[in-house]
Amino acid sequence: MDERQVLPMPHYRRLMTLLWQAMLLLCAVAVQPALAKDTNIRAELVAEKAVQEGDTVMLAFVMKPTKGWHGYWQNPGDAGQGMRLKWDLPYGWTAGKPQYPTPETLLISGLMNHVYEHDYAVLVPVTINPSHEPGGIAPVRVHAEWLACTDQICVPEEADLKVNVMVTMDERELVARDTRFDAWRASLPAPLGAQAKFELAGDTIRLGVPMPASVALDKPHLFAAEDHVVDYAAPQAFARSGDWLLVTLKRPKFARIDPAQILAVLRLNGKGDGVELSAIPGAVPTGGTPLKGDAAADLSLPALLLAALAGGLLLNIMPCVFPILSLKALSLARAGESEAEARREGLAYTAGVVLATSALGALLLVLRAAGQEVGWAFQLQEPGVVVVLLLLAVTITANLAGLFEFAIPGFARAGSPQGAFATGMLAAFVATPCTGPFMAAAMGAALLLPVAEGMALFVALGLGLALPFLAVAYVPALRRLLPRPGQWMVWFKKLMAVPMALTALALLWLCWRLGGDWFAGLTAFLAFALVIALAATGKRQRAGKSAGWVLAAIIVLIALVGAEKLPKLVAPPAAGIESILDAKPFSEDALAKARASGKPVFLYFTADWCLTCKVNEKAAIEREETKAAFDKAGVQVLVGDWTRRDPAITRFLTAQGAAGVPLYLWYAPGKDAEQLPQVLSAGLLAGKAGG
Repeated sequence: MDERQVLPMPHYRRLMTLLWQAMLLLCAVAVQPALAKDTNIRAELVAEKAVQEGDTVMLAFVMKPTKGWHGYWQNPGDAGQGMRLKWDLPYGWTAGKPQYPTPETLLISGLMNHVYEHDYAVLVPVTINPSHEPGGIAPVRVHAEWLACTDQICVPEEADLKVNVMVTMDERELVARDTRFDAWRASLPAPLGAQAKFELAGDTIRLGVPMPASVALDKPHLFAAEDHVVDYAAPQAFARSGDWLLVTLKRPKFARIDPAQILAVLRLNGKGDGVELSAIPGAVPTGGTPLKGDAAADLSLPALLLAALAGGLLLNIMPCVFPILSLKALSLARAGESEAEARREGLAYTAGVVLATSALGALLLVLRAAGQEVGWAFQLQEPGVVVVLLLLAVTITANLAGLFEFAIPGFARAGSPQGAFATGMLAAFVATPCTGPFMAAAMGAALLLPVAEGMALFVALGLGLALPFLAVAYVPALRRLLPRPGQWMVWFKKLMAVPMALTALALLWLCWRLGGDWFAGLTAFLAFALVIALAATGKRQRAGKSAGWVLAAIIVLIALVGAEKLPKLVAPPAAGIESILDAKPFSEDALAKARASGKPVFLYFTADWCLTCKVNEKAAIEREETKAAFDKAGVQVLVGDWTRRDPAITRFLTAQGAAGVPLYLWYAPGKDAEQLPQVLSAGLLAGKAGG
């Protein structure tokens, strides 16, 4: 086996970007050095005023990008290059550290860039030699190199710049100054004036920034000055705790460092206001209220708990729960036998549901803390998990149809809390692929809040899902509405094999969508082999013979074959989008281009395992009336397919405060995204296009 390590894809992409830029730099230097007049970012060096010997003069590199081009901050982010300066100063003069204005963020193909897409000035203080003879002009020369980029290409550029600085004792000459420096200084981040603290916690960094609660913040962002400290493209979470601003950042997966100090610029708003801070190790306050613009912006923890509870309750009527309604129906029917039994099964069912949602939530938080880009219902993005669910659905179908007898969840002949507990776990596991109404904010907040509060939201979700059955268990009037047990339950049980069989077929279709033809074919063969084994087991059971060991041996054989062969058959995802709306696949670049067109943009995120998504597509999106309205308004449609794991889509969902799909966003020309309801109608979409 080759012991060489394979470079992970995000790291590989970043490395290739830097290598490409280095190659461009070498070519540009070898062929034709760029002059200031020929560059895509025009550079000019100016001095603020005349000075006396021993004073400090402020110089400015005035950078003017051509439309569509951008320059970089001192730490360019995942890709790019800041300005490099080689000075030629008069004897005894010294140049200070360049001072950059507060940068902007630009996410391209999953890489976060710290850029300037407009005219900007980099200021550099230069101290004059105290022994310099006054009364003349002193030339200051500098060779400057920088990288100019668009969304698609980068060009290394350079220029030899010069400015004459007057050193004089004449008061009249000392008074005159270039007033443009006032605006350039105003664009620099202000010193924080207080000591910030930071804590390293596994794969995250928590910063506490002293900041009065009266300071208004609008979509803040923290730019680390040193490389290898934070994951630039990862979402940043902000919260308020009194006069502290709490910032939670993700550390990079590779080549991370443990800093003794963190220097950074905190952008306060979209206008470019910022502060420059220094953080040292120390205690950081916990908790806090998430800022507006974060997932939990407008909701307190009690409100989020109620939202999670309501979301779980509504999952009982959402399409993603329909395949397991047969299991619940039989459990409810049997609960009418006695009050004590009903309560035991209701509590057991609730415990199973809450344990399952809590376990899934805990696993989700652990994976995200480990650097994995996953979201809600992440388990159904794994082909192996879907195969297990398919085989489980086949087993339940065979039992309901009477092929064999087995004490599967909720159907033990004598009734058992253990069966109800297992039913609850299965119900939660299958019911969680989609986020229904009320769930989006709660689940998005669960990924950003402290662990204890996030876990409380997953518990509330499970309690909401189990609430109807818990109510039946403890409210006699509701139990009296249920039919009395009898022979009808035998026939009902066989009838319920139909929806479970349809569920198995749907999961087989999902296997095909996830893994391709060969993957689905082998999965179907394994499912058929399992049915034959279950039928043989039932035959032995009816003959009064033991069958457990036979079934166990066959299941082990199926598991071994599947584990060995299935991973090798997973096909790459199909290219293109099937839609009557002429939709294009989502990417940050595609979204930026669509918004730049000046036309409305409809962006939605879906997955083949999300039944809510598919219902909305059939009922509202893939409709002729929607197409006609979109065509008339020139609406551009982008689709993010989250059927398989996609880190770029996961990051975008998290940035929007969504933990999963569906997510529907409408971009009116020149405006920010408007999040649409999770239950759509053709009239709503046509109205947005016509409005």
